[in-house]
Amino acid sequence: MDTITTPPVLVVGAGPVGLATALLLRARGLAVTVLEAAAQDAPRPGSRAIFLHRQSLATLAAADPALGTELVRNGLVWGARCTSFEGREIHRRTYTPPPVDRAPFSSLPQPVMEELLRAACHRAGAEIHWGTPVTGLASSPDGVRVRTPQAEHRVGYAVGCDGARSAVRRAVGVRLRGPRSPHAFLVLDVADDPGHPLPQERAFHYRDPRMAGRNVLTVPFRGGLRVDVQCRPDDDPEALAGAAADWLPGLLPDGHGCAVTWSSHYRFQQVVADGLTDPHGRVLLAGEAGHLFAPFGARGLNSGIADAAAAAAALATGDVPGFAAARHRAALLNRQAAGRALAHLTARTPWRRTAQRLAAIAAPRSRRAGRWLDSAPYGPRDAGIPGSRY
Repeated sequence: MDTITTPPVLVVGAGPVGLATALLLRARGLAVTVLEAAAQDAPRPGSRAIFLHRQSLATLAAADPALGTELVRNGLVWGARCTSFEGREIHRRTYTPPPVDRAPFSSLPQPVMEELLRAACHRAGAEIHWGTPVTGLASSPDGVRVRTPQAEHRVGYAVGCDGARSAVRRAVGVRLRGPRSPHAFLVLDVADDPGHPLPQERAFHYRDPRMAGRNVLTVPFRGGLRVDVQCRPDDDPEALAGAAADWLPGLLPDGHGCAVTWSSHYRFQQVVADGLTDPHGRVLLAGEAGHLFAPFGARGLNSGIADAAAAAAALATGDVPGFAAARHRAALLNRQAAGRALAHLTARTPWRRTAQRLAAIAAPRSRRAGRWLDSAPYGPRDAGIPGSRY
């Protein structure tokens, strides 16, 4: 096996967080190589993460202004958000989308996001090695050895951005801890139908009568609509997805083609790694390698971009302990916020159900009550990810 010295940083994972990490490292003048287990032409189904907050856009645009512009132009900035309760609209906010350079967010499919990030990494001179899974990793006070089927890499630092099943996290003996909710959610992506356009608004429906009282979130993105259904305890998410032809038309404009391009289901994850570095401060964890949050509030992707920025700064300045402390604290805040969102969504106690109903009754006369019902499903804003949210 060949031994390759690749100074100073190796990034594992070429998803959005890994690509952002590589780009931000190059912006600070550090040489970087990215290892990705999948082949370059491997299919990447579904839109997956679809929402970039204002701060994430600003972070990426600071490294590559062209990328910032492309992420907004290839995405969607919808002009309204609304909330309904048992079929009755109780809150609506409309606004005129601002110029590209002041976009509060961008909603676009993750594969498009990754394509734009890969092009930016190429412009910046970051190397990406495809079909190169990590099969072993060992750190020491002097650096990191990373094994792949092709070679052994000797580097000063490694950043694990390889997702929820992170090989890097396992190799350094770090565990994820925290609650995993039994509540299931079904997510579908529906393609645009030019003859019957989708509404350009984010909508949350409490106890939607069209879905037999289930909570429903719809979020538009460039090219389609995300439909997120909160399952009942006795629901089979796969069976509910299989019956989409029966219930989905009722959620969309009359005559819409209802073409489902992707479906999945998930349970709320609120887990955070014991630590975001190895004992020697040579291996850093970012994104879902270090924490898992539910999609509500777009905390996963956007906290990952913040991790990437902090990791790049730490490796440029040598303050790896500062990275570990700050981003672990942010992850715990996001976990707490996700927990508050889940408690609101599930409304398991009579007090919570009564509070929601009273707020819905008061909303026509109280903007505060309407705003609370509109924002509470996503958790508090000030929880480790500054910027816009759903």
